[in-house]
Amino acid sequence: MTHRLEMKQMTKKYGEFTANDQVSLTLEAGEVHAIVGENGAGKTTLMRMLYGMEQPTAGEILLNGKPVSFRGPNDAIRNGIGMVHQHFMLFGEFSVAENIVIGYEPKQAGFFRRKEAVEKVSALSEQYRIPINPQARVSTCSVGEQQRVEILKVLYQGADIIVLDEPTAVLTPLEVKDLLQTIRNLAASGKSVILITHKLQEVMEVSDRITVLRGGRVTGTVSRHETNVDDLARLMVGRELEELSQRIPLEGKRLLHVDQVTVREKQTLLDNVSFAVHHGEIVGIAGVSGNGQSELLQVISGLRPVQAGKIHLAGADVTNKSVESIRQAGLAHIPEDRYMWGTAKQESVEENALMGYQRKPDYYRRGVILRDAFRQVVRGWVDRFAIKTGSRQLQELAGNLSGGNLQKLIVARELGQETPLLVAAEPTRGVDIGAMEYIHQALIEKRNSGDGILLVSSELSEILALSDRILVMYKGRIAGELARSEATEEKISVLMAGGNVHGSDQRAV
Repeated sequence: MTHRLEMKQMTKKYGEFTANDQVSLTLEAGEVHAIVGENGAGKTTLMRMLYGMEQPTAGEILLNGKPVSFRGPNDAIRNGIGMVHQHFMLFGEFSVAENIVIGYEPKQAGFFRRKEAVEKVSALSEQYRIPINPQARVSTCSVGEQQRVEILKVLYQGADIIVLDEPTAVLTPLEVKDLLQTIRNLAASGKSVILITHKLQEVMEVSDRITVLRGGRVTGTVSRHETNVDDLARLMVGRELEELSQRIPLEGKRLLHVDQVTVREKQTLLDNVSFAVHHGEIVGIAGVSGNGQSELLQVISGLRPVQAGKIHLAGADVTNKSVESIRQAGLAHIPEDRYMWGTAKQESVEENALMGYQRKPDYYRRGVILRDAFRQVVRGWVDRFAIKTGSRQLQELAGNLSGGNLQKLIVARELGQETPLLVAAEPTRGVDIGAMEYIHQALIEKRNSGDGILLVSSELSEILALSDRILVMYKGRIAGELARSEATEEKISVLMAGGNVHGSDQRAV
């Protein structure tokens, strides 16, 4: 039997480090093949070799039974392979149609035929049941819509094999459902899809076969019907996952008080929002992206001013104070966007880890940063969180780390602040299941120690697993509150859509 794609004994070495060690897999027409593994397991490196972005140290790639060798992505595209990267490569000021046809524009006498481009994109959208407005400006599109643009772009280029790298990492639950349906539609039309993801529930929903990588090697390739989430997790991490620590019942005093906060720009972004976080509790905030969660985090952490209302932290009025002042008052912050707010990609791992510690007495004396002492702390974080930093270790540029490893560095840095309040926005975004287990455990331990945590997550399973109370935001307001004992995905989903749930009146205690 001739496979649409066969990768045989693929090996990639960077000096002494082996990223992929004799990895083999096959892909059939109309198949969805998931590749799963922890951060640094070698998933993206394998796909970069397939897409011509990296040259293998050893191994062979066959397309429809014939050996191929790609010098770059253009070679892969010409051979029917397209890749949708985790971070989109779109021009915001161009239209959807212009982004899709760029490089392959319909022309006449050297002039771009815009109307024909729109017609072609419309036909492609209809053929693959991927809804999009070809004339919309990309900068006005949601993240989910931008992802559709990327998928349509590789289809327009003639891809029969489509690689999706962590495609649901930044999507809302509704957008995830839409994407999974798109993947099913692509497979049904005869396209082959390689899905790189950490999210095992999604793998079980949409994949036909699953290859698991650990430490650059294949630990198993299984049919979806022959496995389950627990078995896949064991193959990924090489052990049984542990249960979360039990919650210690605590009745702490009020730590954070957000009182009738309103934020207006061209429109009202936060509308009279009130709630509290107490010592020894995790308050989760759920909601569809764009309903005020981002703005709420920004006003609490000092990144955005409020027009009305007050914010108190540990008894101090921190309303419209500077970021530094609020952090000194007792706040640590895992930001929702690790690249925009959480790191400086062009600086080293060490410099990024140092953010927020450069004036602490243990690491700063007489105008000099005590780097040797601080490096010992950072190395401890690297070991505890299994952060893969690359061959240059602490001097590796942060931008060279995978998204998941960069996320683990930020989480370690902010937990290390040991502040009474932690604002944790999407704390496990893009991390593997083993790291997720460790981060969840660390958050529960912080809560049990008497600190407070404000948790914002688009993953309802994460909100339900960690929160003592759950607030749901809708159109800039708190739509309802649920105690841990009464919260279900169904009730939260109703509130997220603006509906009512009995017993979910807002409380600001």
